[in-house]
Formats: sequence, C-alpha cells, structure tokens
Amino acid sequence: MAPDGADVRSTLRQFLALERDVLVLSVAMFAFSLGFQMTSRYIPRYMSVLGAGAVAIGLFGTFGNAISAVYPYPGGAVSDRIGSRLALTLFGLASTVGFLVWLFAGLFGTVTVPALGTTVGILGREIVVGWLEPAVVPVGIFLGLVFAQAWKSFGLGATFAVVKQAVEPDRLATGFASTETVRRTAFLLGPLFAAGILTTFAFETGFRVILAVAAAFGFAATLTQHFLYDASEDSLGKSFEGVSTVVADLRSMPEELRPLLVADTLVRFGNGMVYVFFVIVVTEFLSVGVRLPLVGSLSPDAYFGVLLAIEMLVALLIMLPVSRLSRRIGLKPVVALGFSVYAVFPVLLINAPENAGVLALLFALSGLRFAGLPAHKALIVGPAEAGTGGRVTGAYYLVRNVVVIPSAAVGGAIYAVSPVTAFSVATGVGLVGLALFVVFGREFEAAVAG
Repeated sequence: MAPDGADVRSTLRQFLALERDVLVLSVAMFAFSLGFQMTSRYIPRYMSVLGAGAVAIGLFGTFGNAISAVYPYPGGAVSDRIGSRLALTLFGLASTVGFLVWLFAGLFGTVTVPALGTTVGILGREIVVGWLEPAVVPVGIFLGLVFAQAWKSFGLGATFAVVKQAVEPDRLATGFASTETVRRTAFLLGPLFAAGILTTFAFETGFRVILAVAAAFGFAATLTQHFLYDASEDSLGKSFEGVSTVVADLRSMPEELRPLLVADTLVRFGNGMVYVFFVIVVTEFLSVGVRLPLVGSLSPDAYFGVLLAIEMLVALLIMLPVSRLSRRIGLKPVVALGFSVYAVFPVLLINAPENAGVLALLFALSGLRFAGLPAHKALIVGPAEAGTGGRVTGAYYLVRNVVVIPSAAVGGAIYAVSPVTAFSVATGVGLVGLALFVVFGREFEAAVAG
C-alpha cells in the first residue's frame, strides 16, 4: 500500500518497481526502441527493394549478430568503469548517428561480395551452403548498423546494472518487467507509426521519413537520460585489463547461468537463421495485405507494421502478470514458455496460408515469447555480486552472441535455395535448445517469493 498522501503517479511507480533511475532508463528505452523498431525491422525489405538478394540480407543479419556479440562485453565494462549515465549518453549519441547514416545510406555506394558455395546434405537434401552469384552489399546500411546498434548492445550491461542496483533481489523480474513494458510500448507504437507513413508514401520515401524521425527521437532520449539520471548511486567496478579480464569473467560466471546459456544460444541461433526474413516472408513470399475498416487497404509493407504491433500488444498485456506469476512458480517455467514460442514460430510462419487473419494470429502467438524476457533477465543478473552486474551480463551475451554470429548467413544461404527448408531447420535447432533448458535449466531461488 502506498504511503498516506502519495499521489497516483508515485503509487503507480512503486507498484511497477520504477525507482527514479529505472524510470529515466525506461524513458530512454522508449525513445530508442521506438526509433530502432520503426527502422531495423524494415531494413531487410529496404535492401530487397534496392536489389539485394537473400544472401546479402543474410550477411546483414550476420553482421548485426557480430556487432551484438562484440558490443555488450566492452559496453558492460565501460559502464562499470565510468558509470551508467556517461556510458549511456555516449551510446545514445552513437545510435543517433547511426539513424542518420541510414538516412543518407545512398551516398556510401555498394560493394560486391564474390560468389562462394559448397554442397552439403541437410535433412536428406543437397543444399548449397554459400552463394553461387555475387552479392551486392549496400555499404551505408552496414555502416549505419555499427552506430545504430550502440545503445541497444553497448548499453546492455549498463541497463541491467541500473535495474539491479535500484530494486530488491526478489523483485528483479518485476523491475525488468517494468522497463520491458515501457520499451515494448514503443515496439507497439513504432510499427503503427511506420505503417501510417508507408500507407501515405511509397516505401523508399516513407522509409527515409521514418529514419529522420528515429534520429530525432534518439537525440531527445540522449539528452533526457544524461540530465535526469542520478549518477550518485552508480557502483563502479574495476577497469578493463585486456583479454585476461574476459577469460576471468567467463570462468567466474555463476553456475546457474551455464545451462541457461547453452539453451539460450541454441534457441537464438535457430531464430537468428530466419529473423531477418520475417518481413520478406510477409511482404514478398506470402505478399499479404489487408483492408481494414476506417483505414482502407494496407499494402503488405504497411500490414507488416500492423502485425508487429499485434505482437507487441500481446506482449504488453501478459508481461507484467507473467512476471508476477514467476515469483510464485519460479522463473524457469516462464523462460521455457518464451523459448518454446521462439522455436516453433518460424515453421508456422513459412507454412502459413496467404491469409491476413492467420498471420495476425501467428504474430499474436509470437508475442507470447516476450512473456519470458523479464524472468530471463532476472536469471542472468540475479546471481551476480554487487558491482559486477554489467560484467556478468556482458560476459553472458558475449558467449551467446559470438556463437550466434553465423546464424543469419547460414539461414540466408539455405533460404536462397529453399525458404521452407531454412525455416524448418531454424525450428529444429530451437527445439533442441528448449529441450536442454527443460532438462538442465536451474532456478534462481532468490527470485521466488516465499
């Protein structure tokens, strides 16, 4: 119960575990997520419109995976060393620059990746792993990602550390659910905004408008988190001392994280094989649009934004209730639910009929995967000692993301031959990860209510 005299806002903030720093972090998350969600999910489609094929799109996905693998550990180390406020400010400015580079991507030209390929047997079929035609790669798209990904990946350890130092251990899942709810609200509004723009303008023009808006949001978020975040509570750790520090952090990773790490890596590898092709499947492979009351006809590009909004709406409706349920039943069942949806969605999507209603149901199902995210983050950061939240998180994501790096390129090579095979293999890999977690995954006991 809120103290006497507390206003509605303070009561709501306590209910959602939104302390001041977590609230500021959530606002920044909202703005950057709005910009990133409006843009990144459409980048593969933009590449396709510019003439890039499945191989180039797969390489873009793998490049993004490489950035995700490289950024979190040094980002966590920098955060622990210089404090979360300064770190997040630097990362925010970099992301804003990234949106601007995407906006002017045409000025950077293209490069051609030579043909490469070899034949291997997969599921009883001969599949070409690699590509038989040169792949045209737009330089500006890849360069922009180097910067645009900065706040999301460099700042990962900092965001985890802020939540850990602001809330009690048994409320970690609820604290993460609060920040995730705010961030996912942007994931709901961002696609709808993009859909509206793409309904008004042709795709290329509309996408450039979206990029300009994303840059404005990024700059505003950077200013907000820099001037409103209270750095007095930052706990600083040791400085980065080279590769030996990475090795030491990996060796000291809490035992509870190791089964989770293996399972999570497999689930993400399977999803990563085809994630960049979701927009291609909806807009080109199935080419499904829709006519809505009061709105009129939506092109497949615009309807994809609506589908993403449906996905996020489901996530928002269930995330907080499920995170509170995790305090009663434990974190493991909730994480397993998220893993299962990650695993089965690809095979369901690629085999879906060309029907707008069916796609809406599938993306609603996909929203269930976000139910496990707050519990998943609590399992990662919960066992960490004070002052090491950024490093533990960075080490965890370093290992997972390094292994996942080639997933999109592998998926792109298979997709170029058979989209159905690529999505089926992705589901198979994800199901293996789910099974391993169910058998070997461990609970973080402090997160379960007594």
